Amino acid sequence: MSSRHPYRRILVGLLAAMVLGGLAATPAAAEPGGDTGDEGSSANPTLGSVLEDSTRAWTDAKANYDASVKHQAELTAQLQATEAQLVSIQAQVEAIAVAAYRTGPLTTISALMDSTSPDSFAERASSINQIAHHNDHLLHDFKQLKDQQAAQKKALDDEVAAQQQQVATMEQKKKDAENALKLAGGPSKGFVTANLPNADPVPRTAGGALPKESCSVKDPTTTGCITPRMIHAMQEAQKDGFKRFVACFRPSGPYEHPKGRACDFSVQTKSGFGGVASGDDFVYGSTLAAYFVKNANALGVMYVIWFKEIWTPAVGWHHYSGVAGDPSSDHTNHVHLSIL
Repeated sequence: MSSRHPYRRILVGLLAAMVLGGLAATPAAAEPGGDTGDEGSSANPTLGSVLEDSTRAWTDAKANYDASVKHQAELTAQLQATEAQLVSIQAQVEAIAVAAYRTGPLTTISALMDSTSPDSFAERASSINQIAHHNDHLLHDFKQLKDQQAAQKKALDDEVAAQQQQVATMEQKKKDAENALKLAGGPSKGFVTANLPNADPVPRTAGGALPKESCSVKDPTTTGCITPRMIHAMQEAQKDGFKRFVACFRPSGPYEHPKGRACDFSVQTKSGFGGVASGDDFVYGSTLAAYFVKNANALGVMYVIWFKEIWTPAVGWHHYSGVAGDPSSDHTNHVHLSIL
């Protein structure tokens, strides 16, 4: 493979690291949905709609980037195999070329001129046919491998270009989310802890995207409905030990609750939500929030809110201020999870 491919792969990797490494680098204050209490319009979208669109686009671009990197590795392995085959027959092809240059092409007449007997004549004729057939087959294989090599190098170039496009999209969607969050405040601790369980991933399209879902599953926490991804996220959290009170569907209001794409996970041991969490309740909430962050890609997380902080895949943790200033509005008594 030519020397330019490792360099371009390193360049793309550095670009991706810049995007992925900088997701949580800038602080922000957030209020999903804006002040209008509705979904807004295309000319004047609410913060909630901008967050949803930018997060979905960022997540899709990340899936496309990951698939492209995997495909690039497959193409690289194929190219290496092709080039190994070329090396194995290169010497034979060069020998044929040198012989043809020095003595001219082998002809049947010249090879048979000094045959001393009918048997010798027949043996030489057979050998000449075999040599000609072998050389033709070898040269044909060599040309096919050279064409295959060129096509594989072109495919690698195209894959690198596709990765660069996905990196650019991810960077743009990160900026869209940052702008929507009206950056303010100091950096967040992130509430991230180690050794949290891995959730089972939700189904995706062949290209790695998350298809849109409707509120089609009975909500076990209310009389309403939730989406298949939402119930999957709730059940995964419960399976991994987070079994305190949960409330999901609400019939009215903006954001994701009426769409069946959000749940509120209480941090207290009894039913309901209570006051500002402290002690074990605070540790429980912080750990649960970290669990959803760690498994954001697997579960299709849109954002997480906990203790005056909001996290999105494209931006990371940022300061959050509730409208009413009470424990429920500030999310100091429960972890809010919204799913794409």
